[in-house]
Order: sequence, then structure tokens, then C-alpha cells
Amino acid sequence: MKPYSIDFREKIVRAYEQGNTSIRQVASRFDVSKAFVQKLLKQKKTKGHVEPGKQGGSVKSELDGYKSQLALMVEEYPDATLNEYCEYLGETHNQWVSSTTMCRALQRLQLTRKKNITQ
Repeated sequence: MKPYSIDFREKIVRAYEQGNTSIRQVASRFDVSKAFVQKLLKQKKTKGHVEPGKQGGSVKSELDGYKSQLALMVEEYPDATLNEYCEYLGETHNQWVSSTTMCRALQRLQLTRKKNITQ
């Protein structure tokens, strides 16, 4: 859902600032929620503008900076489990992650963990 335009947001703030009306009445007049009007008024007071904030975006993995280390680790220890990879990374680089995070990182890098029984 797109954010409301800056022009519309400013109209809402101006309508309230002109006085003689409550937040509920302004919300009803512009068909928005009372919480949205309160948020706009607070934002105008604290930040001085009513521009919408940044929306969404992807969350970066904790392991994005360790791509080469992960590749080396899988090359050196091809028979290790995900938990062992997590433990190794934690001990060597002080970066502790879950096995799920490790699995996703290895999949993104297209590193397979082919198990070979070596004795």
C-alpha cells in the first residue's frame, strides 16, 4: 500500500491546526484513522515535516560479510553439519548464528554440503 501524499498529510495537519475541531472529527472528515492523525501531528511537532518514512526493504543477513569465509569453511570441512559450521564460525569469527541462518546463507551462495563418510 502506498503512503498518503505529502499534500494530503499537510491538509490533515492544517485542518486540525485551524482549531475548533477534534482529532476524531478531522479523522472522520478525511476518512483516516484517529491514530494516523495523531501520528501526523506528533511527527509535525517533533520532526517539523509530515513526509512519509521509508517503507519496508529487505533485511540483510548477518553472514553477508562472511561469504569468502563460508566458502573456505565448506571447502575445508565438507563433511561438517550445519551446527558444526555455526560453532566453527562462532569460535573463529565471534559471529554466532542459528543453523537455519547458516543453511540460508549456504543456499544463497550455492554451496552444497555433500556428505561423505570418511573414516
